[in-house]
Amino acid sequence: MDNAYSDALAVLLRDHCTPARVRAVESGQGGDALWQVLHESGFADCLLPETAGGAALALTDVAPLLFVIGQHALPLPLGQTMFARAVLHRAGIGIPAGPIALASFDAAQRTHVSCGATAAWFLVQDGGHAALVRGAEADVEETGVHGDLTVSIGRPPVTGFPLAPGALRTMGACVHTAQMAGAMARVFDMTLQYANDREQFGRPVGKFQAIQHQISVMAEQVAAVRMAAQVACASADAWPDPIRVAIGKLNASDAVATVTAIAHAVHGAIGITEEYDLQLLTRRLHAWRLADGSERYWAREIGAAACEAEAGAVDLIRSWSTDAA
Repeated sequence: MDNAYSDALAVLLRDHCTPARVRAVESGQGGDALWQVLHESGFADCLLPETAGGAALALTDVAPLLFVIGQHALPLPLGQTMFARAVLHRAGIGIPAGPIALASFDAAQRTHVSCGATAAWFLVQDGGHAALVRGAEADVEETGVHGDLTVSIGRPPVTGFPLAPGALRTMGACVHTAQMAGAMARVFDMTLQYANDREQFGRPVGKFQAIQHQISVMAEQVAAVRMAAQVACASADAWPDPIRVAIGKLNASDAVATVTAIAHAVHGAIGITEEYDLQLLTRRLHAWRLADGSERYWAREIGAAACEAEAGAVDLIRSWSTDAA
């Protein structure tokens, strides 16, 4: 999952989103400076029509960008801002310069918002209406989880502009599916490298069959999630297909527990330390697993869609998967 856009973003994040910078932003320092770099780069506008000479990038072109965001555990809602700006542009709403996080309420009084702690704005949706809310005016509460950038926000009056029900949740799930694919790929690379470098009883731990088995299971899960991200982002325009996003998010969220557990097991004691970079990615993976619906939520959505469809199981699966990968 790469293209010229993702290669450029990877270079940018390599220089400006170092593990030290991620830790600083999580502690409340340097987020504005990092966002200024991203804002000036233009990546937040890649789903707007002005990009690429008057035509917005297709979601399939943006997916590698989201993958790179996940690889670097970016502590800012850049992916969410891409979709938020596209929604606001289509609705004729002025687009603010700061980062925007997506919040879906579905009649609930409060909801959790991934990377909401570093968002200047919230694009919120309840039913068939959406509104842009300034972060300073939102009812925001921390989760209490160490280093967690997810926040809980209270439901404001949502009377801004019409938006198809579930649109923001689908977009957010699409973003987090691709980001989880990127983060898992980075976690796998770190785990494989550590297994080859760390020696015990006179040889690398990666030479032991038990470790090789664990890493092979991990590799299978990482590859499956990469395919799930491709399914979720299989769209010729900026708007993801709800059922494909459901399939992608279900599989990505479901793999988080296995991948993170194996990564920490192979790394041993060092893997859980705050000084080691692995936890920056695994903590983010657990947050993204729940963001915009866990695997249980999307499994119910897929089940409901299957029950409502008139086609047989094979034809239904074929219609959902055609051209997705």
